[in-house]
Amino acid sequence: MTYHPKSEFITEISARGFLADCTNLQELDERLAREVVTGYIGYDLTASSLHIGNLVQIMLLRWMQKTGHRPITLMGGGTTKVGDPSGKDEMRKMLSIEQINENANSIRSVFSRYISYGDGPTDSPLVNNAEWLDKLGYIEFLRDIGPHFTINRLLSFESVKSRLDREQSLSFIEFNYMLLQAYDYLELHRRYGCILQMGGSDQWGNIVSGTDLIRRVLSKDAYGLTTPLVTRADGKKMGKSVDGAVWLNEDRMSSYDFWQWWRNVADADVGKFLKMFTEMPVSECDRLGALGGSEINEAKVILANEVTGLLHGASAAEAAEATAREVFERGGVGDDLPTLTLTPAEIADGISIVQVIVRAGLASSGKEAKRLISDNGARIDDQPLTDAGLMLDAAALSSPVKLSAGKKRHALVQLG
Repeated sequence: MTYHPKSEFITEISARGFLADCTNLQELDERLAREVVTGYIGYDLTASSLHIGNLVQIMLLRWMQKTGHRPITLMGGGTTKVGDPSGKDEMRKMLSIEQINENANSIRSVFSRYISYGDGPTDSPLVNNAEWLDKLGYIEFLRDIGPHFTINRLLSFESVKSRLDREQSLSFIEFNYMLLQAYDYLELHRRYGCILQMGGSDQWGNIVSGTDLIRRVLSKDAYGLTTPLVTRADGKKMGKSVDGAVWLNEDRMSSYDFWQWWRNVADADVGKFLKMFTEMPVSECDRLGALGGSEINEAKVILANEVTGLLHGASAAEAAEATAREVFERGGVGDDLPTLTLTPAEIADGISIVQVIVRAGLASSGKEAKRLISDNGARIDDQPLTDAGLMLDAAALSSPVKLSAGKKRHALVQLG
């Protein structure tokens, strides 16, 4: 029999496609219905920006707060020094402490777009697990926490088992990661009364380890909830584009390019993405997702505006839409188009069009830029670009030049 949730939070996330597994759904739902629940999601600091694959979890925390509960965004300043083996075929690159701290500072601004911070009953504390992990004594940790884990149990987790089945090495430092994440949950329970850990489906083993540890050490109930792996209609993992990750920080990806990614999703993804990444009513998301023909394109514009508005603000979304309509519908340039500004010194002897295409972000390498030109995928001022040996000089850049890669990606090149 299908379970009908009582709490607003479980009702909302179930309808929007966020719920994959839960350790005790009915019991958690009842607690959510009668009390303010504190829950957390941890974010390792492996890059200077999160990407849209992380947006699923950020929206989950946002819905938790919107429905009257307290979310915790846990910065993994400690665990990043170890590296999570979940979903990885090889050991993560070890980062310096300075780089980890820089990454933490860089991604903090994104969270504040979605979550309210402060001291109120549903305000989120922004916590870094380096606060306690950096102070752990190894022998003390082994004595207090080690007895609650068995090697047999750890070997059964998919994140470990899959690596061993493929005869890929799993370092001892990574093997410790599961114990550290479980300890995070125990520490958050002690400090904040946290009783819920959430994460992607690949985190199930780590999350269950934490609920078990709290039960063994404190004889208290704690819960785990995971979201499904979100894939696009073509089966590819959410968050990737032809040029790599779709970043959330403006310095890694412009608001225009971010808007364009959502505007260009597959028709079949519109309804699902509206439900997961916007706050529009579920019924309206379903209606827009069911549209066909030219109408689905306007639904994509709504999707792009809503998602971009949440992250970068309504004005950025409006500017991106205005630029897109100017570029695509009227063949113009638009004010918000990504722009590459070259100095007179850089073009004194001329600059190759291949180099310009790469620097404008329309290709990741010179080889890719040359292939784009040879495949008739490049245009300059809306005219076919066929000469990979073309050089641009001051005369050619007396006014801004519009470069295009395919039909959907454009940039301006100008002389500064």
